[in-house]
Amino acid sequence: MKRIAFLATLFTAVLVIVLPFVGGGGPGLTSQAVADSGSATPLLASMTAPVAAPVVEAPRVALATTVRVTDDYAQAQAEAEKVALTQDWEHIAQKPVPKPVVVILEDGSVDRRTLLASQGLACPTDAGGSVGGAPAAYSAQGVPGTTSDDLASFASTYNAIRIENCLDPIPYGNFFYDSCMEARLFWMAESPSPDPLDAWGHMGSVRIDGVPSTGCDGNLAGGSGNTGSTVASKWWYSLAHRASLYRPGDDVGGACIAFAMTHGGIDEPYDFARAAARWVSC
Repeated sequence: MKRIAFLATLFTAVLVIVLPFVGGGGPGLTSQAVADSGSATPLLASMTAPVAAPVVEAPRVALATTVRVTDDYAQAQAEAEKVALTQDWEHIAQKPVPKPVVVILEDGSVDRRTLLASQGLACPTDAGGSVGGAPAAYSAQGVPGTTSDDLASFASTYNAIRIENCLDPIPYGNFFYDSCMEARLFWMAESPSPDPLDAWGHMGSVRIDGVPSTGCDGNLAGGSGNTGSTVASKWWYSLAHRASLYRPGDDVGGACIAFAMTHGGIDEPYDFARAAARWVSC
């Protein structure tokens, strides 16, 4: 019986000592350490249950748009790179810029466009202002004289020709009707000769009837179907009249253009025009 009592006592001691380590429901040493408020550090840190780390969300990165590179695209990129490698980008800005060549025309004059380009300038644009009027007077024998339309069409074409040839235009307010030149044109139109060229000429001319010239002289143009615009072109294409009326090399500051025109004559229809113009100082 003593043997049985001894074994029972031994078995009970084993249960009390070993059971907590085997997985029993009683509090273990770790639980006791954590629950002990007098100790700041667990007695068996290696056996302490792991504390869960705070969950940190991974940063969100925007996905780049996928670009499909085709064979043609890759080849084009390679060709562009090949061309770029042949350029001397480092020294190209250091190369001297050639000066514009000033062209001399057949008549010995200087081409205005190339001359201005050599100075870093451009050809002028149209002038401002407005053209004045004309009275549309009649001669003693009823020949119609200069109209406002005659003067305006002449001034418009005159300046258009200047701009086309890189010349400074004349302000439109500097074109005016000239009654003195108109008197001279009336004298021509009233010639009794059937030949329209009878009284055609400059100062000192005498008509077939012996009447000497009157009025003021100027550059002359005319003929059937002429207008203020057509006579402006005629004077440009005649080198002598161009030099007199357009004066390509002269400064236009203070320049005025006087103009007059008649329509028909005592022996000519209305569409036969005579015109006169001159460059004067304002």
